[in-house]
Amino acid sequence: MPRGVPANGIRMTKKVREAMLTSSAPQLQLETDEEIDARLRERFEILDVLTEAALFGDARSVIVSGPAGLGKSFNVDKQLSNWDPDQINHSIVKGFIRPTGLYKLLYDHREPGQVIVFDDADSVFFDDISLNLLKSVCDTTDIRKVSWLAETRMETDEGEKLPRSFIFEGTIIFITNLDFDDMIERGHKLAPHMSALVSRSHYIDLAMKTKHDYLVRIRQVVADGMLREQGLNVEQENEVIDFIEAKQNVLRELSLRMAVKIGNLVRTGRDWKKLANVTCCRVS
Repeated sequence: MPRGVPANGIRMTKKVREAMLTSSAPQLQLETDEEIDARLRERFEILDVLTEAALFGDARSVIVSGPAGLGKSFNVDKQLSNWDPDQINHSIVKGFIRPTGLYKLLYDHREPGQVIVFDDADSVFFDDISLNLLKSVCDTTDIRKVSWLAETRMETDEGEKLPRSFIFEGTIIFITNLDFDDMIERGHKLAPHMSALVSRSHYIDLAMKTKHDYLVRIRQVVADGMLREQGLNVEQENEVIDFIEAKQNVLRELSLRMAVKIGNLVRTGRDWKKLANVTCCRVS
């Protein structure tokens, strides 16, 4: 068969090939900065609404997924700080927690109006026992019963034996860097557990997937006055943003924390760009 003729014997002209490629290739629709800004603002507004719903008990479980250092915890903490501690009894958990510690924590916050916030405590998702406990307390059934039927017995802080089961009526908020949707789609070994938690919870992906999204989010929060609260003026804010955008490929991280670090260097009155190049950027 002559070169250029496919197995079906039909020769495609250049024009036909281009038409097929044009019709089948996905068309990339690039968002403007204004569209990204609007999309992110909407997501964070929804986060505020869901956090408030959780504090009122209208949402039993909320999962907030997004990259580190771009405002997830800040928004949730801001909502929590608006409430009288006598009205909303909450506990923020960071770092590692064992299943026994989790069971006790759930028991201590089992009453209506009590809220547990797991903030970057992602180790809890990598233990089967902990995941099963979480699925019990996040369930949508009228009665959420949690059980510990292992031989290990636990005690309260007062030395009393914890019951082997109890009814949980509190609220759970997860703040995580894990992308549950992506893990489920990839068939991660935890995908069944992740699917079960998403099914039981209000899940919000803050939709920051690209470096450009990160930059728009940093610019957004700085424009809203984050650095002004630290004593910088508008001109200095713009200098910080310009530096971040110029150095985006060598900065150690693109985050609000980085903007704060650079803002602190601006406040020194020294050659802050020189300091930032050394302390905030990787050696290229």
